[in-house]
Amino acid sequence: MKQALRKRTHAVVVGGSMAGLIVTRVLTDHFERVTLVERDVLPDGAEQRRGVPQARHTHGLLAAGRQVIERLFPGIDDELLGEGALSGDVLAKSRWCFEGAVLARKQSDITGFMLSRPLLESVVRRRVLSLPKVTVLQGRRADAPVLDGGSVVGMKLAEEVVVADLVVDASGRGSRTPSWLEQSGYEPPPEERVEVGVQYTTRLFQRDGSELGGDEVAVIPPTPSGKRGGVMLAQEGKRWTVTLMSHFSAKPPEELPAFIEFAKSLPSRDIYDVVSRAVPIGDAACTSFPASIRRRYERLSRLPAGLVVVGDAICSFNPIYGQGMSVAALEAAELDRVLAGDDEDLPRRFFARAAKVVDIPWSIAVGTDLRLPEATGPRGPGVSFVNWYLEKLHRAAHRDPELSVAFLLVANLLAPPPSLMHPRVALRVLRGALGRAPRALAIAGAPASSIAGE
Repeated sequence: MKQALRKRTHAVVVGGSMAGLIVTRVLTDHFERVTLVERDVLPDGAEQRRGVPQARHTHGLLAAGRQVIERLFPGIDDELLGEGALSGDVLAKSRWCFEGAVLARKQSDITGFMLSRPLLESVVRRRVLSLPKVTVLQGRRADAPVLDGGSVVGMKLAEEVVVADLVVDASGRGSRTPSWLEQSGYEPPPEERVEVGVQYTTRLFQRDGSELGGDEVAVIPPTPSGKRGGVMLAQEGKRWTVTLMSHFSAKPPEELPAFIEFAKSLPSRDIYDVVSRAVPIGDAACTSFPASIRRRYERLSRLPAGLVVVGDAICSFNPIYGQGMSVAALEAAELDRVLAGDDEDLPRRFFARAAKVVDIPWSIAVGTDLRLPEATGPRGPGVSFVNWYLEKLHRAAHRDPELSVAFLLVANLLAPPPSLMHPRVALRVLRGALGRAPRALAIAGAPASSIAGE
């Protein structure tokens, strides 16, 4: 039976990290009041907090996510820059090392931000909590939604029930909504799980701006044989944030000499050349990530009205791809579109849209991870072919910057993966495989983004 919200008086969001903050902002356009429930006591500034232990590691805000955030919070780009964040072209001043060499570079017109997770979250949080419709309950644990006649009517906290017309679970990877659904007589969402066995260690270093010839990013993905990789980004405070990672093996070491030696073992020396000379700042942080998990809420035949789930509570990706915050922002944009219509079957319509958002980054992450022989998951002929093709594309992109742009449009969730199979792109890959020099674009003056267009 189709159901609708009772009214749009009050919405409750559980979880005050990026997904919860962005969704809270969206809900203020559709509800009279919005309450944000967070188990931590939120800091005033860009500080680490217990509920976001991964915040100590290198984070990326992909171009698609940045666009959503800027649309929801006009002027926030300038505000972040004023707080010390760096912004630049994701290709022109970056070193993307694939298949043993750096992708050819040019101005890509794809803008990225380099900053710490605490800085980004603090600026977004300040914006959200200043909204007159928003109330925050800090240091409060959310126990479970309250159900009445097939509709969620509130959220039970430890000592009270907060009445609500809509509850949004943005509590992250450890979301208890699947078990609550089962206990309430509903089917839990089917899960897809891909074992990736990632361990990563992050350190900060002083940066003077002359390293890497002035470049600001170095990305060295793990290879199927070596299973080691790293990423280094400039960030606020004249710092480098450096994360080293390994798959299905011992974690990258915390001790500085061993950390530097690990960096030396990567397929490129770019990170090693910096960390072997730079002055370290503070201690190392280590985290393990055993598996990527996707919860298929869109496949449920029966859902309670008044409950949606967003962010890592729907899908938690292998963090080395930096997709999580951007996907959460794109899901919030889809919730905004759903709420712009009527309330009938709102959860089902949202989950259908959210699934389409997740499909692209999930296919990117899982397809790449399945290159590793130890990773679990279905390896159909499609996955094998795509990985073979991407290897050829990356090799051709060592000389052809247009292929670099086409790849980064997909990596930044600005173009779908099939765009890399477009005849104009495939022809350039073939020319590269045959060792021929790349040609200029057929259409003079065409924007870079048109290369991967339909």
